Amino acid sequence: MSDFIAGYVSGALSILIGSPLDIIKSRLQASSSRGATYNFPSVSSYLRGTTPPLLTYGALNSILFATYNRTLPLLPDTLTGIWIAGAAGGLTSFILSAPTEVVKTRAQVTGAGSWEVTRGLWRRYGPHGLYLGGTITAARDAIGYGWYFAAYEGVRRYWEEEQRDQAGVILFAGGVAGVATWASIYPLDVVKTRVQTQLFPETWGETRGLLGGAGKRTSWHGGLGAGECAKMLYREAGYRGFFDGMGVCMARAFLVNAVQWAIYEYIMRALKAPACLGAREEFTEVA
Repeated sequence: MSDFIAGYVSGALSILIGSPLDIIKSRLQASSSRGATYNFPSVSSYLRGTTPPLLTYGALNSILFATYNRTLPLLPDTLTGIWIAGAAGGLTSFILSAPTEVVKTRAQVTGAGSWEVTRGLWRRYGPHGLYLGGTITAARDAIGYGWYFAAYEGVRRYWEEEQRDQAGVILFAGGVAGVATWASIYPLDVVKTRVQTQLFPETWGETRGLLGGAGKRTSWHGGLGAGECAKMLYREAGYRGFFDGMGVCMARAFLVNAVQWAIYEYIMRALKAPACLGAREEFTEVA
């Protein structure tokens, strides 16, 4: 329960803090035009697409940290072992992160409401629609969360043990963890966004939409897979296209994850629960 509460609260606040930059990142990734700017005409526009993450982040973090905490004792007490445990947690959390990402990115790019996007995908494609781009999302989460936990613990281990719980160290380690995570998976995230935000054809034939190109039907929804999206993106913008919006993402990653880890560690200590990192012998106490 401690992990659930700390993960939910820290995650919800980080989503609200990072929402405007996340919207810009998604639109830059999905757009065929370069150098575009995006305005936020109302308060609600700053929060576009945040409803799914806010509702699911507690459960997602619960799965993530529970898997991580129970995998870590089975592995060597090294950064490699931490990376593998984090990857296992990320792969498991994909169950919730995939539908959350589909709804969030489509809401951010199209301007539609989260529930409108969810109902539309479900009515037209059933549960399959909520797992559009599921394979690449799973790969992204496994790799990203591996680096997330390894980078955080690696930075904290740089300091002496009595300094590791200082606020400045936690903030810095959290920020570095966020940057390391996104740097390791950014091209995958760009392709994922392109897969998830494409428009689908009503009939067999060409698929045109936010991808800025065309392709023939290759799967149940008539859309393009990750491989096709990657090839199209390369033809459109070269290697540079796989890094659209990366500057915005790095700024958001450091800010959001510094805050998230600081809040998480504070709540865990307030609840008198052991931190999930560095508490291998006590992991069973984190309920």
